[in-house]
Amino acid sequence: MARPRKPLLSTDLIVETARALVDAEGLAALSTRRLAAELGVSGPSLYNHFRTKDQLLEAVADSVSVLVDLSMFDRGDGAGERPDWRTALHDWAVSYRAALRDHPNIVPVMARGPGRRPAGLRVADAVYGGMVDAGWPPAQATSIGALMRYFIMGSALGSFAGGFVDDESAYDPADYPHLGQAHLLSEQQEKIDERAFETGLTALLAGLAQQYEQLERPEQT
Repeated sequence: MARPRKPLLSTDLIVETARALVDAEGLAALSTRRLAAELGVSGPSLYNHFRTKDQLLEAVADSVSVLVDLSMFDRGDGAGERPDWRTALHDWAVSYRAALRDHPNIVPVMARGPGRRPAGLRVADAVYGGMVDAGWPPAQATSIGALMRYFIMGSALGSFAGGFVDDESAYDPADYPHLGQAHLLSEQQEKIDERAFETGLTALLAGLAQQYEQLERPEQT
């Protein structure tokens, strides 16, 4: 029997193609008809893998969560030593933001929360577990996970520097006396956004470190 000319349709192939389409053209571009055309198959064949567009979007979102490095929360040899939670949070946040930065159009879907997505749940589990292992009370560990998610997702939803136009005349000093250089921001968008993220992350971790020092711990005898 001759081999098929096109690769067999698979869940991974569908998700990969859908992610590429969303990356290139945004969420609005994704439809069953368009995706089927990209894959060279009939629309109904996609329903064998995903019954709805929302299910497909959830899978695409989870494929981005897979890219987030969680190794910094590993407990190593199992000796039970508490991790350096500040370094772990920092490195994880940088990895998470990098994944979102590379796939910005799917961020609104990811911002809904992990729901039932396996990779998204592994991210939440790793962060929460890492904080509890480091000595944070469960309630505060939950708050830290939420706080970090707000911060990282917010940084990925839009660019501060990219929100300004490169037209100097748009910022009349008579109206905006402190925006005389604002038209130059877009030229350095990536640099400014990265610096802002690192500045915020450093400040956030410093504030958490102060709270950590004030935690009540059982007296050792």
